[in-house]
Amino acid sequence: MAKLHLLSNAHLDPVWQWEWEEGAAAAVSTFRAAAEFCREYDGYVFNHNEVILYRWIEEYEPELFRAIQALVAQGRWHIMGGWYLQPDCNMPSGESIVRQMLHGRAYFGEKFGARPTTAINFDSFGHSRGLVQLMAKAGYDSYLFMRPDDRTAGPDRDFRWIGFDGSEVLAHQTHFYNTQMGQARQAIEKWLDANAGKELGVFLWGVGNHGGGPSRRDLDDIGELIQERDAVEIAHSTPEAYFAELERGAELPGHEGDLNPRFVGCYTSMIRIKQKHRLLENELYATEKMLSSAAIAGKLTYPKAELREAAYDLMTAQFHDILPGSSVQPAEDASLRLLGHGLETVSRLKARAFFALAAGERQAAEGEYPILVYNPHPFPVTGEFACEFMLADQNWKPEFSNPVVYRDGMRIPSQSEKEHSNINLDWRKRVVFRAELAPSSMNRFDCRIEMLPVRPAPKSLIENGRIVFANGTLEAVINAHTGLLDAYAVNGVPYLQAGAFRPVVVADNEDPWRMDANRFEPDIGSFQLMDRGAGSDFSGLRHALLPSVRVVEDGEVRTVVEAVLAYNQSKLVLTYKLPKQGSQLEVHARVFWNEKDKLLKLAIPTTLAEPGYCGQTVYGVQELNADGQETVAQKWTAACSRADGGAVTLINDGTYGSDFREGVIRPTLLRSPGYTTHPIMDRPLIVQDRFSPRIDQGEREFRFWLNAGTARERLARVDREATQLGEAPYALSFFPSGRGARALPLIELKDDAVQLGAFKAMEQGDDYLLRLYEPTGIARETEVCLPALGMASRVSLRPFEVKTYRVSPSGRTMEETTLMEGL
Repeated sequence: MAKLHLLSNAHLDPVWQWEWEEGAAAAVSTFRAAAEFCREYDGYVFNHNEVILYRWIEEYEPELFRAIQALVAQGRWHIMGGWYLQPDCNMPSGESIVRQMLHGRAYFGEKFGARPTTAINFDSFGHSRGLVQLMAKAGYDSYLFMRPDDRTAGPDRDFRWIGFDGSEVLAHQTHFYNTQMGQARQAIEKWLDANAGKELGVFLWGVGNHGGGPSRRDLDDIGELIQERDAVEIAHSTPEAYFAELERGAELPGHEGDLNPRFVGCYTSMIRIKQKHRLLENELYATEKMLSSAAIAGKLTYPKAELREAAYDLMTAQFHDILPGSSVQPAEDASLRLLGHGLETVSRLKARAFFALAAGERQAAEGEYPILVYNPHPFPVTGEFACEFMLADQNWKPEFSNPVVYRDGMRIPSQSEKEHSNINLDWRKRVVFRAELAPSSMNRFDCRIEMLPVRPAPKSLIENGRIVFANGTLEAVINAHTGLLDAYAVNGVPYLQAGAFRPVVVADNEDPWRMDANRFEPDIGSFQLMDRGAGSDFSGLRHALLPSVRVVEDGEVRTVVEAVLAYNQSKLVLTYKLPKQGSQLEVHARVFWNEKDKLLKLAIPTTLAEPGYCGQTVYGVQELNADGQETVAQKWTAACSRADGGAVTLINDGTYGSDFREGVIRPTLLRSPGYTTHPIMDRPLIVQDRFSPRIDQGEREFRFWLNAGTARERLARVDREATQLGEAPYALSFFPSGRGARALPLIELKDDAVQLGAFKAMEQGDDYLLRLYEPTGIARETEVCLPALGMASRVSLRPFEVKTYRVSPSGRTMEETTLMEGL
């Protein structure tokens, strides 16, 4: 006999067209009604996921919470999914996805003794292939989702989803997850008619999007339907029950790929939330490493509870209507506050760790200004580092106090640059220096002052309408008439065509999801260089008339070039930071955006022959569309030539959307749709009788790091480069007491590619968790050294494999453990 599993649920977005308080209120009323129906109707089972909703019930309706605990114990209420919430499943890092499952497992296990084995993300807008390995390692054997809405994933919507490392889970793509009030029976009958002859099926029902769930009328109607239909068994059920029967059935086809694209506007809308989300990810995971080092060295107590609160802030911001930018403006404001709370929490903990790890540093000599830099990474980091500090006293003379950086008594490349402050006095200093930082430890530098007659002014460097730059490895040309990069070569090999980093304006509409298309087109214009007068006025210059392309810094470490451009009512400042060593070019874009229904991209045309496109995803690397479709990736993307093996990599600080066609990389910076503007039939997308605020109007900032070389070299290095730029070493001018003992390095990896995903205290007990990840798709070995514990261990990883280890400081052991820390 055929069987249909009915999954009663009440999809409830904690935030969307409403703020979280209304979401909490809807959760309370929905759960209260569902609990009553569970007690009243024999055989009925209510399914619900998402820790955040249960936490609200626990805090605001403790009596109801206890009733739900009893219903779960009786099997009448099913904890499904088991994640903290339904996040966006493309933009959060692999480690963030682990935390969504980890904190879900911990909460539902503690409060309900529940351990779901089917993961649920039926409302998320696409899904990274990297989820598969993490779900399998977290104890999930199946996945229930809805989008993308077509049937490209597999026949009959049931298939084996195969991860980067070969892991598998069963997957089912549901048609939808809601039914209208009083119309559940009709919807079920329609499904039965459309799937006549199907031996096994699953159907989700219940009023949703703002809660509601089951109604008495629907339950009565379904009860009658169950009695009337004798050719098919219709049963109230759970996701696990459906997948258990599916697994016993016929062999299912496999799918090796992501489940994208869907709603490509969500890769860009509300860029401030995306950038702060990336920042909190980076700061949280770097601070965990610093705190672990300080705690293992006995310098502080690891602050589990405080870090957990910051993790809750991060996970909430990853909700699929917050991070994708599809909520209303008050919810955007609240989400920015939420991310700010997490960042402030982590900032205070980071300072706590830094000052603890500064113990044992010698006192400064007379005339020295110490600069301490903590490198949280388990490998040496070479780069340019900046730090500001105050002189011992104000200098009112016309001379200039020039800071020079030393390490162990040896002078290293350094230069003075414009400080953040605008107080026009020789007092506040900003120094930039190039150095290699030792892994997982505090690094000491000392700044000394050399007096100069006046503050050095950068040379123009513009000749014949060009700024030509070369450092022995990198050659670059900036066009003084356009402000764009006309040449970029590494070791004599050109990688970019003229006009790179052109800000291109593309036609768009009011829909933040962009439900009607998978690409943005056509191009309708571009920013152009301002003339001297307009550029000087925009720059706020009252006493000078400057060219709109100018050198603003030049020294031993780098040359900095600034260009000011305009389009309609919008302005843009492009800043190029050209290094005196190496090939990595940093580009900063400060945009003053005043457009509506338009989109802004940076066009970077490469010289690569037969190029493909790929990017970082959830603990993996995904091949991306190379025909102009909007794609999603995380910290980096890469264009790689299939003909000559060259590659151009582009690292970002919170830009997730891009497209690629005919060798041109185009990261998407900004959109300007309406708030929660949802297409409904042929109605206007936005009300036409008043002013309507638009997303991302005003000033926004972006950073990119460009590099090039052979594909083999670039793809082996870019993941670590992106990590060290995101989880940046922490520099602070601090005069240490000289007391105490220096902490030994926490961890060192003795290879050039393997990544440290996390080093933190475990959720339970006194041990620590160490997570490693292979990011290149090539099997590798590395030696893991833990100098602070006097330990070393050899580790092997398969392509893209994630491995987790328990480190016991008391027992001096390192043993492989589960992704979920044994929970």
